[in-house]
Order: sequence, then structure tokens, then C-alpha cells
Amino acid sequence: MAEQQANSEHTDPKWEEKVLTKLLFATLEEQKKARRWGIVFKSFLAGYFLLVLLGMVVSSATKDALPSGKHTALIEVKGIISADAEASADNIVTGLRRAFKNEDAKAVILRINSPGGSPVQAGYINDEIKRLREKHPDKKLYAVITDLCASGGYYIAAAADEIYADKASVVGSIGVVMNGFGFVDSMKKLGVERRLYTAGENKGFLDPFSPQKTSELEHVKGLLGQIHQQFIDTVKDGRGDKLKDEKTLFSGLIWTGVEAQKLGLVDKFGSSSLVARDVVKAEKLVDYTLKPSYFEQLAERFGVAVAGKLFQTMTNSTFSLN
Repeated sequence: MAEQQANSEHTDPKWEEKVLTKLLFATLEEQKKARRWGIVFKSFLAGYFLLVLLGMVVSSATKDALPSGKHTALIEVKGIISADAEASADNIVTGLRRAFKNEDAKAVILRINSPGGSPVQAGYINDEIKRLREKHPDKKLYAVITDLCASGGYYIAAAADEIYADKASVVGSIGVVMNGFGFVDSMKKLGVERRLYTAGENKGFLDPFSPQKTSELEHVKGLLGQIHQQFIDTVKDGRGDKLKDEKTLFSGLIWTGVEAQKLGLVDKFGSSSLVARDVVKAEKLVDYTLKPSYFEQLAERFGVAVAGKLFQTMTNSTFSLN
């Protein structure tokens, strides 16, 4: 039966026209479906971007508004201290200025959990703390160490009126480090020749594929020594006569909170809640830490993927990052 129908179609002088018509209508239907989905997707994207924009506006307005009612301001110094990290000088200083500006903030707590990082970023924060304390002499700033306060973290803490920690906190590492690798012997074994072209006799300074020079090593030691002395001076300026056994203190070692208190690196034991409740007498803690809003985080996480999909939809072409 099917064979007879096929034969009849082929004997129909207009069978080709009918087949082409069917294909054309099928193609048009597929294009309509694609357009409908395209409109839906583009509408979704437009709504998404409007929502992100609205969120940023609201977030900006919220950041500018100062909390009201008696409270203790809290600012987190968490993780690596770096210009492109959460614990950057820009973020920390912004929070500090808002906290000191607000008369309802009776004191400021810097809650520190950091292994250190950039001495420049830590120096910016230390300088700003001292400036704000001089400008607002009636407002105290307390550093509260949680798990770790080492190197640049302590550089910041040293500017506080008092430093609190837990008995098991790790504190110290007052020193400077610079490290790298030397691949000269490895290259010899592999039979690789190093070709380095420079303008300036020291432009290839500390090249890991060239033999180490005594003059370069001495120069590095001098740089590290200067930065270390700046660190030492900052800690002495902040802690004063509280410090004990200075030779050991500035060797780069770390200690528990108990040992750190004996050495004068820590004043007392306690948490942020304890300081707010028993020391400041303003139990309510308000977080002044500058953080990206939910909408900003959403835009950052999905912005690239969404933009790529939008580009693909609008141009009807593929887009990939390989």
C-alpha cells in the first residue's frame, strides 16, 4: 500500500512542488520557534540586567547610609592583604572612615584573621588608623585576633589602642620574606642555553635562569633589611613599652596567644563580642566591612557567561573561550 502511494506521488506531476512546500513550511515553523525562544531569552536578559542595575543603585545607597543607634563597629581583615583582595587597603580604609565618622559607633573593632601580605597595603591601613585616632581621640579602636595574625596582619594590629586574642591564636611573624627558585643547574643538565638581552646592567636582576651574583644578593638583603626596619619601627611605635625581648620578637617567629601576651604583642584575651559587651559597653555589633553586594557578586560570577550567551543569540554565531 505504501509502495502504491509512493508511486502515485512520483506520477503526480506536482510532487516536487508539494515536497518543497512542506519543507518550506517546516523551515518557517522552526524559525518561528527559534524567534520565540530568542524573544523570551532576550527579555530574560533585559530583566536580569535591569535587576542588577537596580541592585547596584540600592547597594550604593545602602553603603552611603550610616547605621543608627548605639553600637560597636566591626571591620573584618580576612585573608591575604593585597590590593586585589578582600582585605585591600581601599576596602579596609573605607570601612574605617565610615565607622569613625558615625557618632553612634562608640568604638571600632578590627577583627583580624590574616597571614599577612603586602607591606604597602598594610602600611596604608596602619597610617590611616593613626590618622583617624588622632582626628577622633574619644573613639577607641581595638584589634581582635581570631585564628591568625601574622606579618602584615600584625602590622595593622599594632596601630590599635589594645589588642585582644584567644589563648590559641597564632601571632607574630614580624619579618620580611622574598623567595624564588634557581634553575641554572637544571638547564645545564637539560642542555638548555639561556639567552637574556637587556639594556641596563642590572635589568636582568634576580633572573632565575642565570647564576646568582653576590652584588644582587647584597642588594636584596639591603632592601629586605630596610622594609624589616620599617616594620620594627611601626610595631615599636604602636606597642611602646609593652614589648619584651625585642631581639626574639623581630626574628620572624610566631607564638600562641598566651606567649604573645607575655611578650607584649597582645594585651588581653577575648572575642569581638566580649570587647563590645564588656569593654565598649555597646553590645550590638554592626559590620562595616566593605563587601560586594549580592547583585554585584551575581554580576561578577555570571556576567561573562551571560554576555557570551547574549552575543551568541544576537549574532546567531558561536562564542567560546578556549
